Amino acid sequence: MPRAVAYLKCSVDIGAKLYLKINLRMSTKSCILAATKEAIILQKFEKWQGCGNDFILIDRAENKIDEPEQIRWLCDRHFGVGADGVIYVLNSQKAATRMRIFNADGTEAEMCGNGLRCFARYLLSGDKFFADDDLTVETGAGILTVRMKHNLITVDMGEPIFNADQIPVDGFGSQKLVAEPIEVDGKTYKMTCVSMGNPHCVVFVDDISAVDLEHIGPKFETHKFFPRKTNTEFAQKIGENKLRMRVWERGSGITMACGTGTCATAVAANLNGLTGKKCTVILDGGVLQIEWRENNHIFMTGPAEKVFEGEF
Repeated sequence: MPRAVAYLKCSVDIGAKLYLKINLRMSTKSCILAATKEAIILQKFEKWQGCGNDFILIDRAENKIDEPEQIRWLCDRHFGVGADGVIYVLNSQKAATRMRIFNADGTEAEMCGNGLRCFARYLLSGDKFFADDDLTVETGAGILTVRMKHNLITVDMGEPIFNADQIPVDGFGSQKLVAEPIEVDGKTYKMTCVSMGNPHCVVFVDDISAVDLEHIGPKFETHKFFPRKTNTEFAQKIGENKLRMRVWERGSGITMACGTGTCATAVAANLNGLTGKKCTVILDGGVLQIEWRENNHIFMTGPAEKVFEGEF
């Protein structure tokens, strides 16, 4: 059994209350508790989810980021808190606030639409820092504007990027890739590639239930076409301006939803003549509304909910 490290909040009667750092080593044959009288500072966090895509939100006014090993532990659903990623609430010199997001494997992502909705709802609800319904957020994909109305969060996700070398997709120059053949695991698919600040490869299928996402997802992610790897969305048209989508997220694997991936899928569906500019996308964890407006910006509307709070 792998080593697990847990921080337990304890108090002992030695004239003052102390926090004990408990180093817990587990093996198949023994459990050894080694306690040291070492004062530690517990970090508060909140767990949020948007359409089942869940995140640990940490407020770091000093703009400090944890080491990848700590992020992986936090996201571990067996030994940590459990999440698809960790989001840091930081100060910004360019916007009202700044968001940095890290995948479950400890790597940093440029953007995350569901994460941004959770981030905004965290700041715009309760006794948090912002009372306005609008919020500007500095992200790895630029400064984005978020609005909350009737507990739904609408995000201006910016403009989609189609040039292959900017997504990036190798071997196609600045070409726009719509229904472009790609061979993965001995089978030819048709991919439409879009960047929403992070790379997406969208594949439309006749029967989404027949897609073995756990098997094929990582093969798309690490395909030679994608120098920075890619997020992969499989989608099926199920009605007028309505799609069913599943996603393999770069650095996280199968998730219940992906905001940027939903936007990329809606854009790709329009480019392939499957939908109009407004689209409803049904995900494993919920429903998002996507609109591609005349100013070329993509707007995403959906929920974000607090799950619980705690300390580590």
